[in-house]
Amino acid sequence: MSLSSTSAPAKLLIIYTGGTIGMAYNDATGALIPMDFKEIKYHIPEIARLGCEFDMHAFNPPMDSSNMSPDIWRQLANLVYDHYSAYDGFVILHGSDTMAFTASALSFMFENLSKPVILTGSQLPIGEIRTDAKENIITTMEIAGAKRHGRAIVPEVCIYFDYYLFRGNRTKKNSTEKFDAFYSLNYPPLAEAGIDIQYNETNIIRPASQPFAVNARMNADIAVLKMFPGITPNAVNAILHTPGVKAVIMETFGNGNTITAPWFIDGLRKAMDNGIIVLDRTQCDGGSVELGRYETSAYLKAIGVTNGNDMTFEASVTKLMWLLGQGYPPDKTRQLLETPLRGELSEK
Repeated sequence: MSLSSTSAPAKLLIIYTGGTIGMAYNDATGALIPMDFKEIKYHIPEIARLGCEFDMHAFNPPMDSSNMSPDIWRQLANLVYDHYSAYDGFVILHGSDTMAFTASALSFMFENLSKPVILTGSQLPIGEIRTDAKENIITTMEIAGAKRHGRAIVPEVCIYFDYYLFRGNRTKKNSTEKFDAFYSLNYPPLAEAGIDIQYNETNIIRPASQPFAVNARMNADIAVLKMFPGITPNAVNAILHTPGVKAVIMETFGNGNTITAPWFIDGLRKAMDNGIIVLDRTQCDGGSVELGRYETSAYLKAIGVTNGNDMTFEASVTKLMWLLGQGYPPDKTRQLLETPLRGELSEK
């Protein structure tokens, strides 16, 4: 697959935020520290053979992805917006630990996206002999510039890692040691890179023919209640009554099940009566919440807990932040949480 079906080469903006992909070992301490972005370019001379034009924007200083925040997501979204007309695609080099959060957040912030925004990184620093950084960057650039009939083949926010391209808001990191560090259990890959890059075009979302826009308002006043056998009223109430919290993501068992103790159900009901949104998502990476399938979730359905369907934890967090940022009333927020907005959940 060539970068473009037109005679003009694709033009890309590469945004380096930091992460393992740009790390080097400190000779004195043995710890990984960020290195200058110019050194990254030095390590991948093959980029020059791709036949595309590209510019680079580097965070200064580079940041570990553990320090990502809604403010940085806004910065990235606005950076893409400010340069949108000048480039055919965008590559974001990012630490893998929170990559799925950033990809999910950007997918909600972007409206009518018609160009690829692809995040990638690596498990080994780019200077290591067996690094996975080179292949990830080179193939990500090829996909970001790929067009057919003058239009981007993959006009979505995606994650590319170890030969697979996934929808960003469907992706999770599942390994700290393997090169195939990400998976998407509830949605198929958008592309697979072998000898050729095979695009699964029926799985790719096509944009509406409206102008690209960025809506980066987010509200992070959320909390997470992870269920476990033996959870106590004190633990639950500490989450449900956290000052300032507007919504709680409740990570439940199996298809969305919880304990049915009266104190627990009553506590949820009272929190919801006080305006707290409670979103039920399964602790399982694959599968979906099905409220009412078992008696242990019928109680939740009866009191109006919101169904998280098959959203990932990362998509649940960022979608909820984004919806709260819009200032919608709770009823509309609950409705939109259960509605696919950017392909983040399956239609029922």
